[in-house]
Amino acid sequence: MPTYDLGLEHVSLSFATKTVFTDVTQGVFEGDRIGIVGRNGDGKSTLLRLLDGDQEPDSGRVTRRNGLTFGMLDQRDPLDDNATLRQAALEGREDYEWAADSRSREIVEALLGGLSLETTIGSLSGGQRRRADLARLLLRDWDILALDEPTNHLDVVTIHWLAEHLRQRWSAGQGALLLVTHDRWFLDEVCESMWEVHDGVIDPFEGGYSAYMLQRVERDRQAGVREERRRNLARKELAWLSRGARARATKQKFHVKQANALISDVPPLRNTLQLRQMATSRLGKQVVDLLDVTQVFQDRAQGGALPGGDSAAQALEVASDAASDVLSGDSPAQMDIVPALYAEPVLKGSLDLDVDDADDPRLADAGVALDAVGAAAVNGDDSAHLDVNDVVARNASGSDASDNGDIASADSDATSAAHRVHVSGRMILDDVTWLIGPGDRFGIVGANGAGKSTLLRIIDGTLTPTAGRVNIGKTVKFAVLSQRLDELEKLNAYKVKEVLSRYKPSYIVDGKEVTPAQLMERLGFESAQLMTPIDDLSGGQKRRMQLLLVLLDEPNVLIMDEPGNDLDTDMLAVMEDLLDTWPGTLIVVSHDRYLLERVTDQQFALIGGKVRHLPGGVDDYLAMIEAAQLGGGAISPKPSKQSGSAGSGTAGSDGGAVSGGVMAGNSEKAESDGTENDDKLTGKAFHDATKRISAIERRLAKLEEGKADIESLMAAHDPSDFQGLNALNQELNGVQEETEALEAEWMELSEQVE
Repeated sequence: MPTYDLGLEHVSLSFATKTVFTDVTQGVFEGDRIGIVGRNGDGKSTLLRLLDGDQEPDSGRVTRRNGLTFGMLDQRDPLDDNATLRQAALEGREDYEWAADSRSREIVEALLGGLSLETTIGSLSGGQRRRADLARLLLRDWDILALDEPTNHLDVVTIHWLAEHLRQRWSAGQGALLLVTHDRWFLDEVCESMWEVHDGVIDPFEGGYSAYMLQRVERDRQAGVREERRRNLARKELAWLSRGARARATKQKFHVKQANALISDVPPLRNTLQLRQMATSRLGKQVVDLLDVTQVFQDRAQGGALPGGDSAAQALEVASDAASDVLSGDSPAQMDIVPALYAEPVLKGSLDLDVDDADDPRLADAGVALDAVGAAAVNGDDSAHLDVNDVVARNASGSDASDNGDIASADSDATSAAHRVHVSGRMILDDVTWLIGPGDRFGIVGANGAGKSTLLRIIDGTLTPTAGRVNIGKTVKFAVLSQRLDELEKLNAYKVKEVLSRYKPSYIVDGKEVTPAQLMERLGFESAQLMTPIDDLSGGQKRRMQLLLVLLDEPNVLIMDEPGNDLDTDMLAVMEDLLDTWPGTLIVVSHDRYLLERVTDQQFALIGGKVRHLPGGVDDYLAMIEAAQLGGGAISPKPSKQSGSAGSGTAGSDGGAVSGGVMAGNSEKAESDGTENDDKLTGKAFHDATKRISAIERRLAKLEEGKADIESLMAAHDPSDFQGLNALNQELNGVQEETEALEAEWMELSEQVE
């Protein structure tokens, strides 16, 4: 038996109702970079606790090399609520100590940027505490580093930074890493081998996540397909990986021929054209149009508050404001605020609104004090220009909204001419136009606190923008899968079976009739769990139950905010498989770039108050951020050309209206900066070209079907009928010639619009 630096020897462990490990022997050598995957509850976190010494095995032993140091990021941090951030995360280091070393400075700025080091741990949000604990761990040197879900609460940029940090943290052959995460892109980027924890054993695999999927499919094939459904999901995911997933920055480390042989009979993930046709029949032509939308939240320091009481979002806004104060020199204690490695611009803006109703939803959703506005409105001063900041300041000092004694006796329902209200504060959206059509599958990325959840609330109509219009189609039926599980809290006392009984007895999925119970089993539930109260389900089970209830409501527009929370890699594959055949409009916000690019067809970034199209996926967003870092933190205002789906629009990054994926005013922009290639199309020509490309793609799909039909006729035709065969052959040649001509035109146009 090999001598491990840290290992398990014939370890067995059981809890009251579950056997976690049975006679397991496995270990870690110096230089290992190991990713650990498995279903929720199969023992991934328990494995790390065994190696750390926090959990004792029932039998066997844990061996450890003398002097070995082991650092572990647990899902529950050990930080003292009463300690300051400096004491807990920096372990008492002074500013000159961590800032003098480039590696420690990068860690602190990447994870604690925008936070005050004198803030107490107890006052931080869950995500901020997670970052603090991760910073504490990374600032120390460890022989073996174990991370349990390190990407939770991190945005895409920070996840990318963490992957780079872990890859470069040790020289080749030094240190060791154990990584438990559901982020499949992260596993492929960082890990060189995999452990799958299942059924009381640990199966090792060479290579990252992609190679693991190949070997797992091959293992299941050789074993005679003991778990048919699980294998099919794995094969479908492997098919997506092998067909050029944009989330992969490097090529897969396995033989392409072998992979193609395994997936040769796997159909395409989704028939986009068919799904769009189905969505159009269910939704009509209009879904959601955002027209010249601007959203401003009144500064809380001036009396405003974010609507909805989202404390996490408010904490992020406070941190962002504090960071901007440091950069501008306005902070009274600049050394206490950590400068961020990259801080997205915090936009401040103001609007003048004509208001004739104290209950105007634009003001309520901007966090403006409505009682102050109403008091001034009934004053009847036609020439009044009401600055809400002044009104709030007077209210805060205890004075009345007006010195005019007539106001106190005025009828509360009195009306007058519209009054101008000045609203100023944090600007989330800046004159955005975005057209969302039937069957569109859009993914949204952005930094924490950038306003992604706010954008979703504007799309579904629960938040009224400060300016602009949101037009929602008459046939639209929204369903929102939120980050929180509020929807299930009302059902805690009911059993799963009782909840499912409220829905239709059967549904059509993939052309087959299925019951809610069968859908539940497809999402990983067992039939015995039908009698389990909702309150007794685990976090992952509640998340899957939430998704099931959303789908059973049969919406035609599905909005998902971080849908991958609490799901393991297998359940993520199940969810993605369900969404592949879902025919409605899909909008997903996620920091999981693998999931985002797996289930959506186009990605967008919310950055600098604009919704920007990412033709190259999340890599385009990261490149944009990297360019901003190199350029001193400013996001380039130059808009990207859009490539929206046929018949639907995309977002304008400069607020211009967009139709069919073309930005209004793009031509003028190209002429003004002189940097555009003369061969690149802009303006109306760009619009016409994208429409022609879509038409060519539809025609090519029909020609391919026609070609297959002709070949079938030729195969079934009487071989002695030479005349008939010749006619079919000529028809086939005609189809081939038309196909080649269209492909050449498609290539030429694609080069001009890219």
